[in-house]
Amino acid sequence: MTETALTLVPFPDLDAPAIAIQMRVDRPGPASLRLSLMITGDVGAVRLPTWVKRSRADELWRTTCFEAFIQGRDGGYVELNLSPSGQWTAYGFDGYRAGMTSLEGVELRDSEITVHPDRLTYTATLDLDRAPLPTGPWRLALSCVIETIDGSVSYWALAHPSDKPDFHHPDSLVLELP
Repeated sequence: MTETALTLVPFPDLDAPAIAIQMRVDRPGPASLRLSLMITGDVGAVRLPTWVKRSRADELWRTTCFEAFIQGRDGGYVELNLSPSGQWTAYGFDGYRAGMTSLEGVELRDSEITVHPDRLTYTATLDLDRAPLPTGPWRLALSCVIETIDGSVSYWALAHPSDKPDFHHPDSLVLELP
């Protein structure tokens, strides 16, 4: 098992809350992904959606949400959205923002969230055995949408290759995971 710890940075020119975001990512199996996120700092300023239950839902990116993008086979990619509400979803794309479909074969195996005034941790493991992913190393982009209590939104990622926040940008896939 290979595990990598990474620091996400806010998109420049947008007000970001006084927090830091670190993610750990590993492949516990050839077709599974575990994401562990830790937000430290003024976690009380972050708007957290109310816990609902572990279920699929669309448009999670409209508020605080954690995301991973994995380059797929044949130029496509997979987008995973995970919410502190317990909701999640998975989409497949044929190309840059094109051909979006729901990936019904992806399953959230487990997830756990812990919230303290100065620290939030969230861990999720997904089974991706029916997703159109390469069998070798994966190229990933990791990102977060953070909404604050006052309604402002900041965008955090490993890389911001565009002049606007765009987690789908192909040059965001900067992490290789064996």
